[in-house]
Order: sequence, then C-alpha cells, then structure tokens
Amino acid sequence: MKALNNIFKRAEADPRAIVLAEGEDPRIIEAAVTATSRGIARTTLLGNVDAIQAKAAEQGLSLEGITLIDPANSAETERYAQELYRLREAKGMTLGKAAELMTDPLHYAQMMVHLDDADGSVCGAVYTTGDTVRAAIQIIGMAPNSSMISSFFLMMLCEPFHELKGGVIFSDCGLVIDPDAKQLAQIAMSASDSARNLLSEEPKVAMLSFSTSGSAKHSAVDKVVEATALVKEQLPDLAIDGDVQLDAAIVAEIAERKVKASETHGRANVLIFPNLEAGNIGYKLAERIGKADAIGPILQGLKKPANDLSRGCSANDVVNVIAITVVQSHNA
Repeated sequence: MKALNNIFKRAEADPRAIVLAEGEDPRIIEAAVTATSRGIARTTLLGNVDAIQAKAAEQGLSLEGITLIDPANSAETERYAQELYRLREAKGMTLGKAAELMTDPLHYAQMMVHLDDADGSVCGAVYTTGDTVRAAIQIIGMAPNSSMISSFFLMMLCEPFHELKGGVIFSDCGLVIDPDAKQLAQIAMSASDSARNLLSEEPKVAMLSFSTSGSAKHSAVDKVVEATALVKEQLPDLAIDGDVQLDAAIVAEIAERKVKASETHGRANVLIFPNLEAGNIGYKLAERIGKADAIGPILQGLKKPANDLSRGCSANDVVNVIAITVVQSHNA
C-alpha cells in the first residue's frame, strides 16, 4: 500500500493535534493509542474521563501522551459557547443553546478545530454522518474556494491481481445524493485537490457515465458533459475526461479506441460518479468483489479537516482516517 504508507510517513514527519469526539468508544481509544504510539498525531479524547480511563484499563491500554477532556466540565466550555453564539446568532442561536451544545463532544470537537485548539477532528463511530457534517459546516465552515461539502473514499488497489495499482479517489460515494451539473463540477474539483494532497500525484479525473464521448443521449449524460465543461473552464490545466465509461477511464487500450483527444489516456486516478447511487454501488463493488481497501468517507470542501467514520469502523480504520486528517491539515 505505497500510497497509504506515504500518507503515514508524511503524518509522522509532521504530526498534528487531532480530536476524537467519541472518546469512550473502545475502538476510538485503541486508535488514539496506536496513533500516539506511532507518532502520527497528538490525540485528544472527549468524554467522561473516568469512563475513558476505565475502558482503557479494561483493554490493557496506556493513555500516556493522550489528552482527555470532558466537555461537560471543561474550563473552555464557556469560551466555546460564546464563540458558537457569535457564529450562529443570526441563525437564531441563543447563548443558552450554545452552552448546551458545547457540552456535546461532537460540537466541542468542531469548535476545537475552529479555534485552532486542534488541527482536525475525527467523529462518526457513534454520531451519524448527518450530525457530523452539520456540526462541521456550522462551526468550521466551508473552504473559500468551495461551495459545498462532499466526500470521497481513498481506494487502495494493492493486490497482485489489481491491474490498476495504488490509490484512487472515488467521489462522491457517501454524501451528495443527486448533484446537479454545478455541484458535480465542484465535487470533481474538490476531489482533484484531495488527490493532489493525499496521493502526491497530479490528478487525472474521469467524469463517469454510461456514455463515452456522447455515445448515448440522455439528460443524465448531459449533466456529466456540462459538469466537465464547467471544470475545464475553471481549471483549464486539469487533465479531465467526460463523459466517459469506467473501462475507458482506467484501461489505456480502451481509452485509445473510444475517447478522442483523451486527457487521462485511460489512467484516471480520480473517478467522479454521477450520483450517490452509482458511487455507493461502485465503491462497494470495488471493495467486496475487487478486494480494494476502502478508506473513508473523507470529507472535502471544509475550511479545516473534520472527518466522518462509518459506524461499523474498526480501530485500524480510525487510525487510517487520523493519518489522512493529519495530512489534510498540512494544507489547511
């Protein structure tokens, strides 16, 4: 897993402060201990401190080097509540509601990132994706060049039988259900930034469809064609093909036959799916049948990194996301 190993090496070379909201979850505790011992991050666990310590003891884990904070009685809670009130007053936030929200580890974690008390957050082992994303948007906010939040999976193709080797970005497979052309273009541009940041490669983007170079006529194809044109208009130097079928996106011989003036030449490392239905099916097919390792969903488009987890995640999954969050923070 060269691409993932490179991410870990970059995290180890410049570790950052990462806060984990679900600090009482055994998986999160194990991941924090692993990330700390490997030197990829300085971790903070949020929750009831006694409960965290008791569960760590049950697991036989040392919490040395890990910061424990209970938002319910933290010295920073009042300051954080004042800042949340300032941020959301125009949306109807009251000081009392802000104080209540700041006792919640999820909101406390995002405020730590917003106020630079942490460089990134990792949540979602217990909290829903909706709650995680909502808190991140409301408190951290979107990046200046982004109009929306989307997600991607880093798919690791490292088995001997994989013809396409290394890391590939799949987007959006976890968040935006049915993007219009402008939203699809934004997803593609965000994903190209993610590829450049995490893979240390120039992005080669394929805007996927059931059509290649207009071989089919349908409004769904028109959306992909329009989105591709919007990306080219804003990022003229980006290598991008669209509309393009999956085989033409990743197989050079097929691209040569089917795609006139291809810019990716069948070597795409960023696959943009036309909607969440296709993206979700696509990444799970690659994971379950193709035996790719799926890391994510990772959020993109935020001002500072705040990442989601699958509620079925393992401790190792969390460590991978911590490493990615650290590397994202290098360019935040």
